[in-house]
Amino acid sequence: MAPALAASLPWLVGSLAVVVALALLKRPLNAFCRLVGRTGVGLAFLTVFAPIGQALGAGLGVNLFNAVILGALGVPGFGLLLMLRWALH
Repeated sequence: MAPALAASLPWLVGSLAVVVALALLKRPLNAFCRLVGRTGVGLAFLTVFAPIGQALGAGLGVNLFNAVILGALGVPGFGLLLMLRWALH
């Protein structure tokens, strides 16, 4: 075996492994990226809603947990968080 081929073989095998892993994980990575994007939108909504909610007596905390709930569940998640806040106070 030529020395150049022997030195580049691990890189070729590693690159092939990365390509195969990305192909197998395409759908889960896509779903994860969508959740991250929706969580960012939920966090922005919580930031805008915080002052309005405090004035109405229905303020929610601006934190990652609430943002993930909003990102995963959407508008029903917002209602769930409001009911949870009401039930715990």
